[in-house]
Amino acid sequence: MADSPAAEYPVDEVAVRALLRTAAPRLSELPLRLFAEGWDNAMWRLGSELLVRLPRRALAVPLIANEHRALAEIGPVLAALGIRTPIPVLAGEPTEAFPRPWSVIPWIDGTTALRSSRSANSRWAPRLAAALLALHAPAPADAPRNPVRGRALSTRESAMRPRLDALPTHSALRQAWADGLEAPPSVEQVWVHGDLHPGNLLVRDGSLAALIDFGDVTSGDPAYDLASAWMLFDAPGRAEFRASTGSRYDDATWVRARAWAAYIALVLLTQSDDRPDHLAVGQSTVAELEAD
Repeated sequence: MADSPAAEYPVDEVAVRALLRTAAPRLSELPLRLFAEGWDNAMWRLGSELLVRLPRRALAVPLIANEHRALAEIGPVLAALGIRTPIPVLAGEPTEAFPRPWSVIPWIDGTTALRSSRSANSRWAPRLAAALLALHAPAPADAPRNPVRGRALSTRESAMRPRLDALPTHSALRQAWADGLEAPPSVEQVWVHGDLHPGNLLVRDGSLAALIDFGDVTSGDPAYDLASAWMLFDAPGRAEFRASTGSRYDDATWVRARAWAAYIALVLLTQSDDRPDHLAVGQSTVAELEAD
């Protein structure tokens, strides 16, 4: 398994406590321990109910800023449905000691949808549909704009074509992508989660509990989020998911969503050497697209 890249912005317990002491003295004496270091962020467990999230690399800095901007607006909308998000308890400002944004966010109990079967996930397909219906509201002019997610499919043709050519046996993926390119493009500019794979959905007591990791949040085409149906659900679950959205999304949006599912599946197949669980999602998504 490949290692995470070295931290460009390493911090230790002393440094994290110093940040807390300046920004939130009442939190600075809570128990603190390193919880996880991903590719982009370090997470420190703070007491029993909080996490401190700090960017490890320059690439992650705008992702933290995007969450600060978007979750203040999106989080309460989803909370009204009983679906939690990591709304910052504290949106940490850059300081001389750590000149980058950082966050204190709530600890949310649950396990990722990576750990449950497609049939189990399908039980909460209508709940995810309700969440996306609420999320996909018009985004303001100053909403983040991701360079990849939520944009026209044609903007990813140069990246997608070599992947398709490298896997010529996957005719269903080629067809899904071709159909998506031919579909009318979206004119919507709505809030889009932008990274709605199974690892960013938390399940508790057999139901969807939370959407997490909004670093790639953007305004754009909701089809990008709808692609999650092929990553999460079996065929009956996808049918129920689509039915639960009513007439909100037209046929062209679902065609684009299927194309995005093909795109994401190939990315997972070719870039998940360090994450066998993500590779498995890519493989099963290909299988679902081929079975449709």
